[in-house]
Amino acid sequence: MRHPIACLAAAFALSAAATAAPPAPAAHAAPTASLAPGAAARFAALALKCLHQEYPNHISHTLNSAADALPPHELTPAFYGCLDWHSDVHGHWLLVRLLRLFPDAPFAVEARTALNQSFMTDKMDAEASYLRGAGRASFERPYGLAWLLALSAELRRWDDPDARRWSGVLAPLETEVVARLESWLPKLQYPIRVGEHDQTAFAFGLIWDWAGVARDAHMRKLLAAAAERFYQHDRNCPLAYEPSGEDFLSPCLAEADFMRRVLGSQEFARWLSTFLPQIPRGGAPVSPHRKAHAWLEPAVVSDRSDPKLAHIDGLNLSRAWMLEGIAHGLPRGDARVPALRAAARRHADAALPAVTGQYYEGGHWLGTFAVYLTSRAGLQR
Repeated sequence: MRHPIACLAAAFALSAAATAAPPAPAAHAAPTASLAPGAAARFAALALKCLHQEYPNHISHTLNSAADALPPHELTPAFYGCLDWHSDVHGHWLLVRLLRLFPDAPFAVEARTALNQSFMTDKMDAEASYLRGAGRASFERPYGLAWLLALSAELRRWDDPDARRWSGVLAPLETEVVARLESWLPKLQYPIRVGEHDQTAFAFGLIWDWAGVARDAHMRKLLAAAAERFYQHDRNCPLAYEPSGEDFLSPCLAEADFMRRVLGSQEFARWLSTFLPQIPRGGAPVSPHRKAHAWLEPAVVSDRSDPKLAHIDGLNLSRAWMLEGIAHGLPRGDARVPALRAAARRHADAALPAVTGQYYEGGHWLGTFAVYLTSRAGLQR
C-alpha cells in the first residue's frame, strides 16, 4: 500500500486543481474568539502606529562593505517599520485582512493610505534586489518569507481594485520568495523544532495556505514531501516540556496544525492519536477537584516590557488558533474536540486582553496574532 502522503504529493504533481482541495470538514462549533468591529479598530491602530515607524529597529543585515551600512528605509524601503522586517510584513497583512473584512471601517481610509505608501513598484523592486544580495540566502527564512506569502494570499483573495493593484506590485517579490523556498525545501534535511522564528511547522502552514490560493501545485508537492520526511512518523510529542522561556509558537501544536492541512480528517485523527496521545477524550472531569477539560493551561507572562518574555503572550494566542485548527481538522464527533476547544478558549481569554500596545515590545506584533486568531485566518478555504 502506498503511503498516504506520498499519494497526496503525487496528486499535487498531476493536477494544479488539487491545490484547492481542502481536507474533509472538521467538527464545527462556535469559534474560540470572534473579531468585533471595535477590536478590529484597536488592532488596526497598532499596525498603523508602527507600519512606517523606522525606529527603534532591529535588523538582521549582512554587510558586504561599508556601502551596506544604511538606515532601514534605504535597505528595505517597503518593510522597514514595526521594529523588524517580518513584523512590518505581517503588519501589512493585518491591515489588508481587516480592510477585506471591514471595508467601511473608520480606519479604512488611513489604512489604504498607509498601504499605498508601501506598495510602490520601485520599493518592491528594491526589496527583491535586497533579497538577492550576497550573503542573504537565509534572510527571514522561513518565518518572514512565509508571512510575505500570507500577505500575497490575502491580496489575491480580495476582490478590490486597490488589492489587485497592490498584488501586482508585490508579484516580483512574491516570485523571488517562492523561488528561494522551492530551492531550500528539498535541501532541508531536518525539521526545525523551536518555539521562535526559525520553526518550520508554522511557516509551512502559512506557505501551504498561500499555495492553495495561488494554485501552486509544485509548492504543495514540496510541502507534502516535507511533511512525510519530517513529521509523518513522529510519536509522543513532549508537550509537557513546553513552553521554553521565550516561545511564541508551540513546536508540538504547530506541527499538528500543519499536518491537519496535509492529511484528510480520518488519517489526521489516526496520526494525532500517536503524536499527541495525551489529549483528553470526552467531557468527564479528570478528578472531582478539577474543572472539565482543564488540560494545557495558558502560559504565564511575567514582564510585558521585556521583548523576549513578552513572547509568551504570542504563544498563548498562537496556541489558541492551533488548538482550534487541530479540532477543525478532526472528523465530526471526535471525542477530543471538546478538550481542544476548551483549551483554545482559555488561551484566547488569557492573551487577548493583553494586546493593548502599552509596550512597543509586544505592540509592534501581537495585533497580527490577535487578528489571525479572531478572524480564523488559518481555517479559511
